[in-house]
Amino acid sequence: MSTTTQLQAFFTIFISVFLAELGDKTQLATMLFASQDQGLSKWTVFFAASAALVVSAGIGVMAGSAVGKFVSPRTLQLVAGVGFILIGAWTLWQAFKN
Repeated sequence: MSTTTQLQAFFTIFISVFLAELGDKTQLATMLFASQDQGLSKWTVFFAASAALVVSAGIGVMAGSAVGKFVSPRTLQLVAGVGFILIGAWTLWQAFKN
């Protein structure tokens, strides 16, 4: 792949993951740890949360690579899309149920 294609892919992935992570439970947990005044350095919270996200992303890359050998990218996109829709519908249902 060309450098331009690599950069385009990088920014597409970055923006997608960044937007998906905004306001999720990971960010909320990190905010909770940072808000606690126990003499804990904010840098400790930042680096610990960053390391956790890096390890989590690494697991995702390895799992995606392994699954990608057996399942077509189109099928993976369809399954992921349906999964996101179901999670969104369940979340909405829970919000209106209460």
